[in-house]
Order: sequence, then structure tokens, then C-alpha cells
Amino acid sequence: MKNSQIVAGLDIGTTKIACIVGRRDEYGKIEILGIGKSDSLGVARGMVQNIDMAVQAIKAAVTEAELKTGEKIKYVNVGIAGKHINSLQHRGILTRESVENEITREDTERLESDMLRLQMLPGEEIIHVLPQEYIVDSEQGIKNPIGMSGIRLEANFHIITGQVAAAKNIHRCAYKSGLKVTELILEPLASADAVLSEEEKEAGVALVDIGGGTTDIAIFQDGLIRHTAVIPFGGNILTEDIKEGCTIIRHQAELLKVKFGSALASEAKDNEIVSIPGIRGRQPKEISLKNLASIIQARMEEIIELVHFEIRNSGFEKKLIGGIVLTGGGSNLKHLPQLVAYITGMDVRIGLPNEHLSSSNSEIVTSPIYSTGVGLVMKGLVFYDKLEHEGTTIERHMGDAVDVKDAKTVTSVEANDEPTESPVSDQEMEATSANRFKYFSGFNGIRKKLEDWMSEGLD
Repeated sequence: MKNSQIVAGLDIGTTKIACIVGRRDEYGKIEILGIGKSDSLGVARGMVQNIDMAVQAIKAAVTEAELKTGEKIKYVNVGIAGKHINSLQHRGILTRESVENEITREDTERLESDMLRLQMLPGEEIIHVLPQEYIVDSEQGIKNPIGMSGIRLEANFHIITGQVAAAKNIHRCAYKSGLKVTELILEPLASADAVLSEEEKEAGVALVDIGGGTTDIAIFQDGLIRHTAVIPFGGNILTEDIKEGCTIIRHQAELLKVKFGSALASEAKDNEIVSIPGIRGRQPKEISLKNLASIIQARMEEIIELVHFEIRNSGFEKKLIGGIVLTGGGSNLKHLPQLVAYITGMDVRIGLPNEHLSSSNSEIVTSPIYSTGVGLVMKGLVFYDKLEHEGTTIERHMGDAVDVKDAKTVTSVEANDEPTESPVSDQEMEATSANRFKYFSGFNGIRKKLEDWMSEGLD
């Protein structure tokens, strides 16, 4: 059943790796069955830099998720981000044979397929082709042309590209972890599905996902994606600044940021002091929370200015009625919405991934740090719906459908995913062996004649 289809999303982040398993309930809401989480290893600024360490962390997260859900995870939706992500706009044109025949889904899919043939720069590949609007015989602003009549069908596309090496490294990590990637999805698109409502997308909104290594931006207007960008700075750079500014070790700096950090120095009191234990018997170090907030505010202002530049650069700054929605682990920083609103002059709210979750989910799942993971599960459910509409299964789509006759036993995968063995008769096995013997005997005869001919020629 579609409602009981279980989907796994794998968020490979800079600070954490999270595997979230979920399904649709009878009311169409997302029910999260379990979460596996591990510290991220071998990943920096959204890109895999050490395959073996990343595989180790992925296996730990997936194993924890399997234990909590009791489900074996084989297929995952994986997010991709990093400074290598770029986007561009392109228009596709299709001239149809007859105006009598209505426009079909095959016509729109042909336009999307044409976009996939665009020549990219060396080392880059297309990750997403997102239709924005269609034009039928010069009639603009059409969101869904299926069923209409027309000769000339055009479409404006938002195309997202990334480095081939970055995508292959993610696939390699999944493969070495015993997983198969069903879809590679840009992380801000997944986060947007989890935290934004359709009304916000229609009114115009900028999603800002502040992760550990990157800050991802996705701008929506009229219900369509209009602009995407990735800024190669996130929460980890705040930790580094605190480490250098307060001359403490990184672990202590991270704890200070999480427990006492603030994005507004004016909100911290002058007499508030935190004592940090010294290293190996050294004297404790006292740190003023006002100085801590000043360090954080200086760096956050820089990141927010880069975000504001991307919003202005998109051309939709004045059209975003919904303002800015902050999500990701970095959005938990105290007083951050006030600072963003002050710098950008736009409405700001914190986005939680509870927009489409069922009421049975715990409060842990609704933390902003799981926005991308929940969005990946939602994308996976949509993908399974598409496969069901096409009359196929995920096994066939991924090339895992088993159809083996030339073996002693044949393993077939049923709908319940429980393997059953179909024995092959001894007569069939003997016939197969006889055919193989004839083949190799004939081959050996040819080889013998060839050797005799060569020896005669040399003599």
C-alpha cells in the first residue's frame, strides 16, 4: 500500500549524519518511525573529503535507525550541498505535430529530457531540472499545460548543477555502506518541503538553512522555485571564531556557542561570566558572555549580509511577502531572528519541520536540525508515488529485480520483500552443464587448430 511505504532519508551534513525513516499515515501526514544520528566524519562544508571516515559515520547512523524501526534499510534519498552548487535559467521549445491532439505528460517530459542534454562546464553535471512556467502558443504564465491544445510548447526551467566528483563521492559512500541512492536532492529543496507551507511559497519566501558547514538558500514565489544558492559558511565558523577569540579548545567553544551563545551582544549583561575548566590542572578561564556574543554577532552579520546579497541578486527581494524562514541547526542561536530582521528589513520566523508531520511524532523530530532529513523522506514518498503511477517498483527502477534461471536456486523478491527460493530441476541443470561443456569443447578445438597452423607457418 502507498500509505505504508517506508522511506529513508540520509542527511550527510558537516556536523552530523542523520538517517530518518518515515511513512505516510492514513491521513496523508508524515509519520517518523525512527532517527539514527552520528557525528559527521570526513565531511567539510557539505562535501565528502574522506570516504572511509564518512562510510563509518553513515553506517553508525543507519544501524541506529534500523534498530529503532526494525526495518532493513536498502534505498535512501540523499541530500547534496556545498559551494560547488550553481543554478541557471534556460528555456526549452517543443513544436508539436497537430493542434488537435492535447498536450500530454510525455510532451512536458520531452522538454525536461532536452534540458538534461545541455552542455555543462567540464566536471559539472545537472542535478535538478525544475519547470517554472509553460508557454503555449505565446500564452504565458501556464503552470500545468497538460490537456491544453497548441502547436508550440515552451517552458522556462530552473536548472541546478553541481560537481560530478562531489556527486560520485556521495554515491560511493552510500555503496560502501551497503545502500543504494534512489535520488540525489539539493538540501534546501528538501528543507523547503519540510518547513514551508504552500501559502508561503505562493506569497513569496526565502528559506535560509543554516547548517554546520554551509548556509543554503531557496527562494520561492508564485509557488515556484526562483533562485537557489549555497554560501560556504555555517555554524562551524562561529565555533572557530570563539575558539580563537577566547583561546579555548574547539570542544569547549562548541559548548559555549550552544549553551550561552547569542547573536545580539546588546542582549548580554556585562556581569555575566562563564568559567571554563583549564587543561590538565591549569587555572580555569573566565569568559564574559558579552564578549562571546560580540564574537558571534560579528560573524553572523557577515553571513546575513551574504544571504541578503543573494536575495537582492535574485530580483525577488520586493516580492517576498512571506519574508525569511530560518531553519537548520544554526537557527537555534538565540536572538538570531531579531538580527536577521534588523539587517534585511524583512519578516523572519524559525521554520520547524512539523508542517506535514503527524501529531504522533515526538518533539525531537520537530527540531530545525532535522528539517533536511524530514524533507528527504517527503521527497522519497513523492518518488514512490510516481513509481506506483508508472506501474513499477523501486526494485525494478534500481535494476534489482531478480530474473535468474541459470542457477541452482532462483531468489525472487515478493511484494513483502521476503526472499523465497524456487528450485531448478536437475534435468535443467544437466542440460545447462552439457551446453557449457559443448561450448568449451568447441572452443578448445578451434584453439588447437590455430596452434597447429601457427606452428606450421613458423616451420
